Amino acid sequence: MSVWNPDNIKDVAESIGIASLNDDVLQGLSSDIEYRLSQVLEESLKFMRHSKRSTLSTQDIAQALRVLDVEPLYGYESTRPLRFGEASIGPGQPIFYVEDEEVDFEKLINAPLPKVPREITLTAHFLAVDGNQPTIPQNPTVADSRSQELVPKGPGANPLSAAINGADNVTVKPLVKHVLSKELQLYFSTACSAVFDENSDEYRAAALTSLRTDPGLHQLIPYFVQFIAEKVTHNLKNLFVLTQTLQLTSAMLDNKNLYLDPYVSSLIPPVLTCLIGRHLGPPGAPLASFSLRNTAATLLDSICKKYAKSSHTLKPRLGRTCLKHFLDPTKPLATNYGGIIGLQAVGGVEAVRVLILPNVKDYETLLREPLEDEGSSRQAEAEAVLTALVSALQTLEEDVIGSRNNIPDGETVNHDQQLQEKVGPLVAGRVLQMGRPKFVDALLETGAAYALWSSGAS
Repeated sequence: MSVWNPDNIKDVAESIGIASLNDDVLQGLSSDIEYRLSQVLEESLKFMRHSKRSTLSTQDIAQALRVLDVEPLYGYESTRPLRFGEASIGPGQPIFYVEDEEVDFEKLINAPLPKVPREITLTAHFLAVDGNQPTIPQNPTVADSRSQELVPKGPGANPLSAAINGADNVTVKPLVKHVLSKELQLYFSTACSAVFDENSDEYRAAALTSLRTDPGLHQLIPYFVQFIAEKVTHNLKNLFVLTQTLQLTSAMLDNKNLYLDPYVSSLIPPVLTCLIGRHLGPPGAPLASFSLRNTAATLLDSICKKYAKSSHTLKPRLGRTCLKHFLDPTKPLATNYGGIIGLQAVGGVEAVRVLILPNVKDYETLLREPLEDEGSSRQAEAEAVLTALVSALQTLEEDVIGSRNNIPDGETVNHDQQLQEKVGPLVAGRVLQMGRPKFVDALLETGAAYALWSSGAS
């Protein structure tokens, strides 16, 4: 049974022309209204507690509606407590309204006049000291800032809301005006043209060196980030442009004077596109994009090492994305290749042990048909993917077998059948051709440990 009275819903439905509603519909709407109200109240109480107050205000309700992506209420921003009157229009149908304050004209006329305003003078004051705004009369107060937040902004704002509040011809200006000097504008255009200059290697190297070492590029960071995203989006067939875009990103990441933490989430999509994009480079050259994908994986590795501590969800999100593109049979082999080297770059040995090794046997079934197609481009792609798988599995040798020196490299151990059952015949054949017993032992020991861990977890 819902707390909300279904008769109220029926009255609203009749007011908009719906004559009758089913009882089940009324009950469902009542439950939904109750849930929405409790959701708004919970968010409002959060704002109240964070404001160190014990009384819920209309401002808390408005902020809660903003968080829930609901249009806030207008007209109830008064700091004074509202007094509600009750009027009855019939039996059991009271109407509540806000009582207007009565003004006594005699008291208003006999009230003392305000003080005469002072003459206009000019004084100097600090707008901010070490990033903090002093609380002096010349600076805007917190109440002014809050009232500014309620002013409609953006292209989709309702221009009539300002007129409703009694403010005609209101112009809204951005709080921060980002203006670049002519020198920075010239540097940005020159650096961008130099990085993508195909005729001069020296010109490109000079531009990248400047981006790596110049300490005065803070204002240009958002412009470079947007420029990188646009270059990758509109030049997926041009490997030179994609490679130089990654070089530009790497140069910015190497600059120790730049604070790029807020822009990491915007820099990763172009890098991921160069790593696991479906069709990169000119058609008819399937292996041309593999060097680009290797560069993107190296860049992704440096991003994870540098910013994983400040963003705890960075590695898991990248790992899930690479794993999805590695195991998706509908993706091209080049995309699977990018997923493999991306997993290795993001998660290292642990990702190879937990994510790649258990899926090698199932994945290699996708490589058998392309490998049997002699002389085709798909065979070359499948060979590159198989080589990437074996190269990723080699990282397990030093990590797992570092403490197992009792088996020398020259000793032969018959693990062929076990290895084929663990990683499949294709990968097992490549591993056995290397003649490295420690590598074989590492794969078998890692597989056994993973199976034991899986059975224990289940």
